[in-house]
Amino acid sequence: MPRESTARRAERVAQLSKILRETYPDAHCELNHSNPLELLIATILSAQCTDRQVNVVTADLFQKYRSAADYANAPLEQLEADVRRIGLYRNKAKNIQSCCRTLVDQYGGDVPRTMDELTALDGVGRKTANVVLGNGYGINVGFVVDTHVARLSERLALSSASTPEKIEQDLMKLFATANWAMASHWLIWHGRRRCSARKPDCDSCEIAALCPSADLAGP
Repeated sequence: MPRESTARRAERVAQLSKILRETYPDAHCELNHSNPLELLIATILSAQCTDRQVNVVTADLFQKYRSAADYANAPLEQLEADVRRIGLYRNKAKNIQSCCRTLVDQYGGDVPRTMDELTALDGVGRKTANVVLGNGYGINVGFVVDTHVARLSERLALSSASTPEKIEQDLMKLFATANWAMASHWLIWHGRRRCSARKPDCDSCEIAALCPSADLAGP
């Protein structure tokens, strides 16, 4: 495709944002949670696992464990058993317990509100921190890049980067800061509902006219 000017790309992203906002007015984090701690736990569990499966497990987990201290003080074998339906459950249980012990020891059981403090916790990378900050606290300091966002960023020619960190930096330059959390939801929802990895539904796609890859998709 012809090289896109900075001005043209900015205009296209503004149009993409408008259409996606209108298409998914109810877009939100699909990990069930009622507070930042639950969101933190759910996001740690969601690595390489579907939100649907995480929600199945956390329905009981969040009834049993109400505070960071509950996770910190539980026998590790019991915590493992409570999340064993999640992939990599042993490692995730270990990280959750270590993370919650730090929350108790250093933050009075509360979830911190900065990127540096969150990413210092065991089991918490930049993506998880962005989820918690953007959805738990309404703080936009970064852009969540999951598999859907990475896929759509390439197909929409928003980033040619191959790592989540570099894709995030590209997207942060394109979308308004106030929209970072919501824009990630728009892309995730579109990826799940329209632009799947194996068979994108380009014929019905609301943003096909703005997508350089739409005319390359197979039948």
